[in-house]
Amino acid sequence: MELALPGVPDSLLDRLRRAAAPARVALVGGAVRDLLLHRVHRDPWRGLLDLDLVVEGSPGAGSCGEPAAHALAHRLIREHPEAVGSHCFHAAYGTVELELDGVWLDLATARREVYSAPGLNPEVAFADLEADLARRDFSLNAMALVLGEEGSGRWQLLDPHAGQSALEQRQLAFLHDGSVRDDPSRVLRAARYAARLGFEPGAEALGQIRRTLADWPWAWRPGDPAEAAPPALAVRLRMELDLLLQREPWPQALRHLEAWGALALIDPSLSGDRGWRRRLHWARRLELPLLPALLAGAADPAAAGRRLQIPARQLAWLEALPAVRAVAARGPVSPSAWCAALEGQGWGEEAVRLALACGLTPRRPLLRWCGRWRHATPPVSARELIAAGLPPGPALGARLRQLRAEHLDAHDHV
Repeated sequence: MELALPGVPDSLLDRLRRAAAPARVALVGGAVRDLLLHRVHRDPWRGLLDLDLVVEGSPGAGSCGEPAAHALAHRLIREHPEAVGSHCFHAAYGTVELELDGVWLDLATARREVYSAPGLNPEVAFADLEADLARRDFSLNAMALVLGEEGSGRWQLLDPHAGQSALEQRQLAFLHDGSVRDDPSRVLRAARYAARLGFEPGAEALGQIRRTLADWPWAWRPGDPAEAAPPALAVRLRMELDLLLQREPWPQALRHLEAWGALALIDPSLSGDRGWRRRLHWARRLELPLLPALLAGAADPAAAGRRLQIPARQLAWLEALPAVRAVAARGPVSPSAWCAALEGQGWGEEAVRLALACGLTPRRPLLRWCGRWRHATPPVSARELIAAGLPPGPALGARLRQLRAEHLDAHDHV
């Protein structure tokens, strides 16, 4: 197969071939999928942020048992120092991030993965290219383009899992019937691809999603401690959510999850949530991250946030929601009373904005506090009060707060 990679010079590919010989080195993942969609199926070219490459075996002599990707990178650095820019080795995974001829490469050593229990991180061992493709999520991501002979511009397409057929049918197909059981975060990835590429899960894939969710094979249930959740229902799920909400057409992706019954992976109580569209719409208007707004619809938002290991600041907003709602329920009668109730609690102004995104009322004083009242200052300064004879100390602070409150109430209303 003769394919040109837009933006990738032939010199880069020739350097890789020579440095990897006699081992196979292959382009894998989304780059292969998107290139075939563009060249064969005439989809728009989406561009490449970097290239994912897998190298097999131990390239070159004297690699001393190091991972194949590390050996390849060391050889490139040694033989082509002028072409290699920044680089970073990751010993735990046998991977390297490397800039070659101005293009960023992610070099990985071919490996196989085995899941000892549903949702746990897999056990990894270095293997051949075919095993590396077999560990992937969907057939359309389980293809590889193996670099051909130097200067030929040709690639050998490896497609052991009918990825081309999936592209032609515009379907998402898992590689085996335990794919969701092993890693439920793949369901969120399916929603991302469905939203971005316009693909749909085939009947078998959709059946697997629904059967696995009904069986719930993971060693965690609602109400269990957050730390008991396996990684695929915790930090790995959160990472997929971050990508879904930050990089994808998220309304479509969330609609897919809703239709598949898969919002339960984020939190089982979200299965019946009909307010997520409004919350996320308002979160965007109020310049808030979307993830805490999504979790705010859970039965226990803070518990969901702890399980997913969201940033501590965002978790604090979710933890503050009941207290913010309690303030609003009391309904302070003046601007200064609203300020006294909302300020000094350690919540952060974002907690109030999140409550507004959730539909908290009365909206007018809450919006005014966010936009205006909280920025108000006393009409006179501490220096002026001291000059007038009030000594520094607690009484000075109390007087400044009193003057600020009087000024607010005189110039605004609830």
